[in-house]
Amino acid sequence: MQLHSHGNHERALVTNSARATRRLGRAIAARAKPGDLICLRGDLGAGKTTFVQGLAEGLAVTDPVTSPSFTLVHEHQGRLKLYHLDLYRLGPGDLGDIGIEELLDGEAVVAVEWAERMPPGLCHDGLVIEVQFDEGDADGRRFHLRGRGPRAHRLLEGLGEDTDASACA
Repeated sequence: MQLHSHGNHERALVTNSARATRRLGRAIAARAKPGDLICLRGDLGAGKTTFVQGLAEGLAVTDPVTSPSFTLVHEHQGRLKLYHLDLYRLGPGDLGDIGIEELLDGEAVVAVEWAERMPPGLCHDGLVIEVQFDEGDADGRRFHLRGRGPRAHRLLEGLGEDTDASACA
């Protein structure tokens, strides 16, 4: 994993495998607390679900983590509760039907795939992660992490310093 810092509240990372992407998720999970919101954006197949699998591993979730594309929300229990949402199939008017505000009440870590479909302002104190394919490496992914608010800033604090880059290959 290669790390580039863009100030205290932004990081750019490159992973070279699904294993490395899960490791990044585990590193974020090590800092997670109830009420943390992680907003994931990126193309189909970019690695959003793989990241959430690592996040779940880091939260000691033992059940399988798959994309909740058709069920919209999966709830997982580990050392902290994890709500995993996938908004790919929803339009902005559909979000009220799943009670997204209630899921953000602070009792769980919430990871949202296709977060760009959330109403503006819901990710005001969240960690926004843009995932892109790395054009030079078929297995590589580029992650741009931006912290919005104190909770997200805490998730980014020290990220990369405590991650063994050699183990990310």
